[in-house]
Amino acid sequence: MMGPRHDGGVPNRLKDATSPYLQQHADNPVDWYPWGEEAFAAARERDVPVFLSVGYSACHWCHVMAHESFEDPATAEQLNADFVAVKVDREERPDVDAVYMGATQAMTGQGGWPMSVMLTAAGEPFFAGTYFPPEPRHGMPSFGQVLAAVTKAWRERRDELESVGADVAGHLRSVGDVRSTEGGLDLDDLTASAVRKLAESFDEQHGGFGGAPKFPPSMLCEFLLRGVARAGDPQALRMAERTLEAMARGGIYDQLGGGFARYSVDERWAVPHFEKMLYDNALLLSGYLHWWRLDGSPLAERIARGTADFLIRELGTPEGGFASALDADSDGREGAFYVWTPAQLREALGDAEGTAAADLFGVTSAGNVEDGASTLTLRADPPDWTTHAAVVGRLLDIREQRPRPARDDKVVAAWNGLAIAALAEAGILLGDQRYLDAALEAGRLLVDVHLTAGGTLRRVSRDGVPGSPAGVLEDYACLAEGFLTLYAATGDAAWFSRAEALTRQITGRFADDAGGFYDTAADAETLVARPRDPTDNATPSGQASTAAVMVTMFGLTGDAAYREGAEALLRAVAGLAEQAPRFAGKALGVAEALADGPRQVAIVGADRDEGRCRLVAAAFRLTHPGLVIAQGDVLTSAVSLLESRILVAGRAAAYMCHDFVCDLPVTEPDQLLRS
Repeated sequence: MMGPRHDGGVPNRLKDATSPYLQQHADNPVDWYPWGEEAFAAARERDVPVFLSVGYSACHWCHVMAHESFEDPATAEQLNADFVAVKVDREERPDVDAVYMGATQAMTGQGGWPMSVMLTAAGEPFFAGTYFPPEPRHGMPSFGQVLAAVTKAWRERRDELESVGADVAGHLRSVGDVRSTEGGLDLDDLTASAVRKLAESFDEQHGGFGGAPKFPPSMLCEFLLRGVARAGDPQALRMAERTLEAMARGGIYDQLGGGFARYSVDERWAVPHFEKMLYDNALLLSGYLHWWRLDGSPLAERIARGTADFLIRELGTPEGGFASALDADSDGREGAFYVWTPAQLREALGDAEGTAAADLFGVTSAGNVEDGASTLTLRADPPDWTTHAAVVGRLLDIREQRPRPARDDKVVAAWNGLAIAALAEAGILLGDQRYLDAALEAGRLLVDVHLTAGGTLRRVSRDGVPGSPAGVLEDYACLAEGFLTLYAATGDAAWFSRAEALTRQITGRFADDAGGFYDTAADAETLVARPRDPTDNATPSGQASTAAVMVTMFGLTGDAAYREGAEALLRAVAGLAEQAPRFAGKALGVAEALADGPRQVAIVGADRDEGRCRLVAAAFRLTHPGLVIAQGDVLTSAVSLLESRILVAGRAAAYMCHDFVCDLPVTEPDQLLRS
């Protein structure tokens, strides 16, 4: 049955999608299908190939290709006549994205979004690319030429294309095989080797690793800070601090409103690609918190507070979760919301203050982006923070009058798990109840909306309504990490029980036969390959996040199966961590935790008891990478680490343990901090 029609004269199948990205394409003249059997059945019936377009709402070049090609009636007519067109939001369907990004990289040597892939009706890819312009440009064919060439080949050389598709699909199924490192796992050698390897690509002048474009290495910084905390590694400290400071002072950080952009197009972190993602800011919030916890850096504290405030103010949803992203574009231009000229600063602040602000923020008449505007950097602290705060407030008031970037307000389980963990920790470490309350509210939304009655997880929701895509490994693992942090911060054992249930889902539905885990569940939709990617990308790999959960669960329960599972996962990725540590930061951080721990703090006391709260705050200040925290009332505790713990002279008490051997209990925070 044909759906309702829109201005392009084709069925509007995307108008009710959960994904804002799909909804952005709902009124294209292209006859889009969402991913699903209906699209492939149509391709079989019409005997045409499938054109798969994958992107996301904050993707600048996705918008460009949409405007140039998908909104063009002639291009749409060509697509509709010769293909079944399928539109996928990579954030909603990371499994589909992972499979066909693997094909794109294998076939072209590179990848990116928008991703454009031609498939047989069996889903096998035979041609792949990314952005194609509307006219031939710089040796690149136009999108229309690509469509025409594929159509001609489909009609005249079908067998050849189908053979290519089968070969590529076979390759995709084989590359996911994981081979564990033979023999034992030397954690000290693994982490030390990774630090040496990272030093080879470290940018001594500007921080970060490699050249432009530079992405925030949040998981690597976490690994390096853990190495400092465990072994006092000066090389690790230098790389982490230089990188974190350079990002904080650059244009990649919003010097007015807080929060980080997706990446920097230059090596100095000055000119960002302006989209702001939930996952980046959650991960970086944790990184700056841990830098501040390690050495008390005022810069680290300021950036942590600014990032936490950004998450709540800009990405918080009415239902209590966190939206996925803010767009890079506003008013038709990338970064228009964020950049300034000297004249705009003088108009806003007056000649003297405006000129001083331009000098402080690095705003020049030449500019560093289009139209002579500049991003704001803060290479040195202002002479007076009170005056600076007043200037920032006035500029924010003016900026709020500009057209705002669009917001992708779908709630993604994995990324909300990252935000929950970061904000819960920020609430305790920074002593700000707002952050912990926001984490708790998001946790409750995930329980109420994303968890099903059977204990499985939905990946996305919007406006409090769950979407259809099933959760993938990173959703279960990152959310379990968030729930474990909520347990540590509140002592509410329900959060521990929920994390434990999610972990059972992982081991029961995602495990392979080699000690690792697939990214999709055994009962998930069957694709041409079952993805199993051990590498960190913009977010931690699902496998490394699972290992982190297992390390924490081992510390809290003493169940050796958890430690064995974490070690098996690390053995599987040890080769990657040694050869390409930039893509294994999360796993290397887990290795530091295993090498250090388990270290456990068990805190008992009445609920809301002031002494217990003070001990919990002190426990969160400890920097041991292998630390886990359990807290609760001695009468109602449900976590084995709290068993047989008693109050001391009627007062809340903390038991510091290392490898399940405990010191005498203490009742004062300073005693715990000396542990």
